[in-house]
Amino acid sequence: MSDSRTVADFFAGIGLVSLGLERAGWNTVYALDYDQEKADQYAVNFDGSHYVMKDIAKEKGASVPNVQLAHASFPCTDLSVAGARKGIYQGESSAFWHFVRILSEMKEKYGDENPSFVLLENVEGLLTSNGGKDLRAVIESLNDLGYRADLLRINASHFVPQSRVRIFIIGIHKSLVKGYDQNDLRQEFIMRSSNTRPQKIVDYIHKNSDLDWYFHDLPNLPTRMTTLGEIIDTTEEWWPEQRTALALGQLHSYHEDLLKAAKNRDEYSYYPAFRRMRVRDGKKQSTVELRTDGIAGCLRTPKGGSARQILVRAGKGTIDARLINGKEAALLMGADNYDIHPDFSLNQALFGFGDAVCVSVLQWIGDNYFNSVIAIPEIKNESNELPILSLQNQLA
Repeated sequence: MSDSRTVADFFAGIGLVSLGLERAGWNTVYALDYDQEKADQYAVNFDGSHYVMKDIAKEKGASVPNVQLAHASFPCTDLSVAGARKGIYQGESSAFWHFVRILSEMKEKYGDENPSFVLLENVEGLLTSNGGKDLRAVIESLNDLGYRADLLRINASHFVPQSRVRIFIIGIHKSLVKGYDQNDLRQEFIMRSSNTRPQKIVDYIHKNSDLDWYFHDLPNLPTRMTTLGEIIDTTEEWWPEQRTALALGQLHSYHEDLLKAAKNRDEYSYYPAFRRMRVRDGKKQSTVELRTDGIAGCLRTPKGGSARQILVRAGKGTIDARLINGKEAALLMGADNYDIHPDFSLNQALFGFGDAVCVSVLQWIGDNYFNSVIAIPEIKNESNELPILSLQNQLA
């Protein structure tokens, strides 16, 4: 296995995967997406010469460079519990199968062992879509291509003040782990040893134990240090009084009471909120629901007014409201110093960030998974077998 640490990023969007893996020492040399606005934003922050503007259905594996890692955040539209849940074989989410085809074509050109790693990302709904059969089909496709699979569930709230739960499927080529026995009791210990594999992940793996798995020895996810207050853009203007009053008039009564109490404090408190259709005052109507746990809700693509997240500020005798802006969205995605295209509207910026992967999560996976595997001496020598030294030390 070469140590070139190169990446091909499919469904690349505005480049947050590239940014996260770059911070872990990986270099994206190919990025593919079909959205011109995302490509423009990517070019502001990275070398855009390797960005391919094309529908993945029209791309060929022979056109993709030989890389060590292939990543795909394939569309979640038909897998999310908020959608129609058509599944992996229909609609936008079926684009995954073009990624599988391209991987197969890359292997025909560069050899079966290339790329060494595959990383897939999607919403937690993939775990239960079609009764879990869609996720099984995804992992089976990796197995058929010569990869063992690992399954992680990571909430971005471990790194940034945003609740964003995602499933990560990692494929490691079998040639890197010759002799690996997933049924060894020590592998059960490793599987359960990190909170990246909570009980629902363990249950899924056990239910599908006939698949080819690999469990890397991972640490627990970190405890977040950044607070919501620290990402607030103090230069952003708040809504005029009339517009704020309109939003606050759509609150539940218990949230009204909460804001009234917070208004009298000497410091500001911040409450992210979404508009949702809820039963309020005895009838179903547009309702502004506050989040009161100190973190933002999951950033979404602003396809409608209800998808744009509101920020409410209470304290020092005032209650104000406005939309979360592009700079704050970047910080909520771990994209510090990300340069937002000056000609982009707020909706365009929010669409790019809402359709992306948290930078901090990708950096953590790069450091603790891919870099850790590469660093194992036995993988670089002729034996090519993966030892279980860290586990043996724990059991000693």
